[in-house]
Amino acid sequence: MSQNQNKPYDLEDRTFEFAKKIRLFVKKLPKTITNIEDGKQLIRSSGSIGANYIEANEALSKKDFMMRTKICRKEAKESAYWLRLIIEINDVEYKNEGLALFNEAVELKKIFSSIVNK
Repeated sequence: MSQNQNKPYDLEDRTFEFAKKIRLFVKKLPKTITNIEDGKQLIRSSGSIGANYIEANEALSKKDFMMRTKICRKEAKESAYWLRLIIEINDVEYKNEGLALFNEAVELKKIFSSIVNK
């Protein structure tokens, strides 16, 4: 795996790493009702980015590829939303890790937007 500022060049690897880091982050959060529910949503959306990217790479048509890529972008936006909410309602000790993950979600959204706009 090639690294650039500790980020894989390969988008499949990068989306996998993002989903993995999200799961490790959610495991650390206090087990409140809101964290459990928001964490479930975040886990779903973060995993969906990579799963849909794999599907996009196996697309049977350009239209299918574009639809899957748009879903990746949508799921990255959703992941950023849940992260923002989790960061806001939890103690400061989770803020740095949460912000790093939020920034990665925003970067992934920009990457998929760029692919869609090409």
